[in-house]
Amino acid sequence: MKNILFDLDGTLLPMDEDAFTRTYFGYLCRKMAPYGFEPQRLVKTIWKGTEAMYGNDGHCSNEDAFWKVYEQEYGEPKEKHHRHFTEFYDKEFNRAISTTSPTPLAREIIDVCHRKGLNVILATNPLFPREATFNRIRWAGLSTDDFTDITTYENSTYCKPNLMYYQEIIDRNGIVPEESMMVGNDITEDLSAGDLGMKTYLVTDCLLNKGNRTDTSDYRGTLGELLRFLKQL
Repeated sequence: MKNILFDLDGTLLPMDEDAFTRTYFGYLCRKMAPYGFEPQRLVKTIWKGTEAMYGNDGHCSNEDAFWKVYEQEYGEPKEKHHRHFTEFYDKEFNRAISTTSPTPLAREIIDVCHRKGLNVILATNPLFPREATFNRIRWAGLSTDDFTDITTYENSTYCKPNLMYYQEIIDRNGIVPEESMMVGNDITEDLSAGDLGMKTYLVTDCLLNKGNRTDTSDYRGTLGELLRFLKQL
């Protein structure tokens, strides 16, 4: 194996996804209220934008897909308030770390990968802007320098579980699927990489299986067991 792809939320950064989303939305609504954003409408717009990113077919970046929905909903260009959203992801968003459970295992896992000479890629679902993704990397006790590629909504045109999301990573990095492994906690979103020939490792600490799908992973275990697995490579 030459390449290892990691999911972030619920994998390298253990979290209760629902609690994180509620808390994050709460802080965002408070940030944007002074600029005339009614909370329920804002949350509804974010979910619509998220659906647009999930449904993106590669014709534009996920960023453009999201902001197209915003502009249709509010009838104004994204530039009018974009800086306020960016400020939020730089600052107030970081309070949502309270809903996560950072673990030193993440640092150990990445360090082992580096010692083994593996090419390490962060394959987090690209629904967030760069600022939010980079901050969550830091919450996990990691650095952006730990990864040769990090998917964000600016540089991606598909989302998990679409196979083209993984194909985009493969093409951009010039990697061979059969020489790669995807590590994640979501049976639907992360294990789909196996359909392209990658090995898959299902992390069970914060296991997600919203679609009641069959576990098709090649390997599975806790973060601690993943660390031991990687040491034995």
